[in-house]
Amino acid sequence: MTATIRLGELAEFLGATLCGSPEKEITGLATLQEAGPAQLSFLANPQYRKYLVDCQAAAVLLKAADAEGYVGDALVVADPYLSYAKASHLFDPKPRAAGGIHPSAVIAEDAQVDPAASVGAFAVIESGARIGPGVTVGAHCFIGARCEIGAGGWLAPRVTLYHDVRIGQRVVIQSGAVIGGEGFGFANAKGVWHKIAQVGGVLIGDDVEIGVNTAVDRGALADTVIGNGVKLDNQIQIAHNVQIGDHTAMAACVGISGSTKIGKHCMLAGGVGLVGHIDICDNVFITGMTMVTHSITEPGAYSSGTAMQPAAEWRKSAARLRQLDDMARRLKQLEKRVGDVTPDGNASSQG
Repeated sequence: MTATIRLGELAEFLGATLCGSPEKEITGLATLQEAGPAQLSFLANPQYRKYLVDCQAAAVLLKAADAEGYVGDALVVADPYLSYAKASHLFDPKPRAAGGIHPSAVIAEDAQVDPAASVGAFAVIESGARIGPGVTVGAHCFIGARCEIGAGGWLAPRVTLYHDVRIGQRVVIQSGAVIGGEGFGFANAKGVWHKIAQVGGVLIGDDVEIGVNTAVDRGALADTVIGNGVKLDNQIQIAHNVQIGDHTAMAACVGISGSTKIGKHCMLAGGVGLVGHIDICDNVFITGMTMVTHSITEPGAYSSGTAMQPAAEWRKSAARLRQLDDMARRLKQLEKRVGDVTPDGNASSQG
């Protein structure tokens, strides 16, 4: 079903300054290049400003500077991307689950499901679980014993919560995610691995989003903790007893080893790996594919690895890397020889 909103209503909703007709109807969102005469677009990245002149959108979300000289209708805002994010929910075609419990769902007698919650087909809710008001539990979800899901949560089909997972309000978990699986804990005795029971749980704060096929393992002793407002992309591994601070975001395929603590307002790009038992302070940005092997104590951006090159050049660089030890030894020998023949014995290149 397509939503239709008048431009004046949209301006009021976003707190925007309207330049144009308040009666114009908006039926959707699109990019500057693809927007049609009934769609809203936005300019957030300066590199796309070149598309503004030929844009066919009904209206465009613009900063005040970009709106000067623009001949079309506009909504002038301080942050076009943030306004686009807010407006996107008005046009979201995602079906809304009907309230109530599907007849095929299996719910323990002592589980508590709020009357305003929705439980989909073939969902299983085990003993002692509590489902809050406005929660959607999608088809084929599994909610383990003593789990708690706060108000307004949304679990897509086939989400799995093992026992003793506590989830705050307005949490979104996408399909295939597994929360509370057993952490990777084993003791080695004479080459034989002995399993360690993972007796902790998982504690997830408010307004968290967890992507498709992401795994958050339960704690070995204390809980694994995900703070308020954390955003986890698809296919992320959070090991046992990890702690993630409020409003930290991680892109796909990040892997975090056990007992690592990550601060607030951090950003981890795709494919980042962290060893276990380290601390990352607040306000750290780690670039894609970085391998973090020790604690980070100062805010800022961090990288590791080598940047992309044409394959032939990369092979040459890799060959030179293998020669670094030999080159370092030869340099020391050369410095010693130069030092032996200079009057003051100083082989430094500083003069």
